[in-house]
Amino acid sequence: DEIAGGFGEAPPERHESGEVGYEVRLARAPDREGLIETIRAVAEAGRYIEAESVADVLEEEGAVLRRHPVRSRLVFVARTDDEVAGWVHLDLPELEKLRHTAVLTVGVHPDNRGHGIGATLLDRGERWAREHGYERLYNSLPATNDIAIDWLVDRGWHEEAVREDHYRIDGEPVDEVMMATDL
Repeated sequence: DEIAGGFGEAPPERHESGEVGYEVRLARAPDREGLIETIRAVAEAGRYIEAESVADVLEEEGAVLRRHPVRSRLVFVARTDDEVAGWVHLDLPELEKLRHTAVLTVGVHPDNRGHGIGATLLDRGERWAREHGYERLYNSLPATNDIAIDWLVDRGWHEEAVREDHYRIDGEPVDEVMMATDL
């Protein structure tokens, strides 16, 4: 059972937003296909490169949760009754010198936006990290994804650095905006 992989207690949480009800819980093996599809739908426009790499890793490795001596992975999903509506992914370095930091990606399928699912997932990921001794979270985005950058800023994140021309999107150089928040 993947949940028993040493990530601690993380009971499912039920949420309602208008007519939309959803559960946020640790991802399980049966969520994998829907999770990858949701991540790819969010990353489709080429504006969330980190999410694309998460989908690639999930496809390659098979397991949605991973406890490893060097780098672990934790994923919470938001599920409506019949589908994965969104996710928050934490890439967790296990090396002592990096153990206080994690990389967070979060996204909501375009069909499920506007119901607060993203904010709920972000809060769940931040809360889990804080409860497990992490002090800082990072998220990197192409500068062309100003909607996501503004969304994170509105939730207390800040721009920490910019790597100029880090990405090539549609053949054009695009800066990477490195966002951070202290827990």
